[in-house]
Amino acid sequence: MTEKQPSPGLKAALEYGPIILFFVAYTMLKDRTFMVAGTEYSGFVAVTAMFIPVLALATLALWRITGHLSKMQIVTLVLVVGFGGLSIWFNDERFFKMKPTMIYLLFAGVLGFGLMRGESYLEAVMDKALPLEREGWMILTKRLALFFLVLAVANEAIWRAMSTDAWVNFKTFGLPAATFAFFMTQTGLFKRFGVEEGTSEDDSGQA
Repeated sequence: MTEKQPSPGLKAALEYGPIILFFVAYTMLKDRTFMVAGTEYSGFVAVTAMFIPVLALATLALWRITGHLSKMQIVTLVLVVGFGGLSIWFNDERFFKMKPTMIYLLFAGVLGFGLMRGESYLEAVMDKALPLEREGWMILTKRLALFFLVLAVANEAIWRAMSTDAWVNFKTFGLPAATFAFFMTQTGLFKRFGVEEGTSEDDSGQA
């Protein structure tokens, strides 16, 4: 299936819409409880139950439009379904709060494993979007692996030590802002190791 590119607005709506809906729904329902089949669920668990199908539908729509999903999107969906399902099954919001930690540890571990093998798995999934020389990919991969570890530690610290409101704000606004800030700080690396479109690394050393 040929990969297509949706409009930037539609792509952003499908990627970030479920997160914004989660935040709005939590804000509206956080102080309520819901009785289902004789079991009382908090507003947070109820919103989690709504978030899972919304994310699944958004991911499916993105796949139908583009014909492609990144490994990161697939893993994220699987972990959301898994940890969200555990929160609902055990009626315990801690499982869903742990989900970002597991995602970032997994990504850091995969990138770190590739680095130990002398490879950049990041290049394999982002090469088309961000052409860099091999040295640039290795540096960026090391930095991103460390960044994911920092996010994992931050998520654990916030959900364990702070309120649910603080964690929801961190998940909705803090994580995207941190990711944006990280890539903005890499502009020097992109300029130094960037490869012009239509130019390969083998050609860069030839007159």
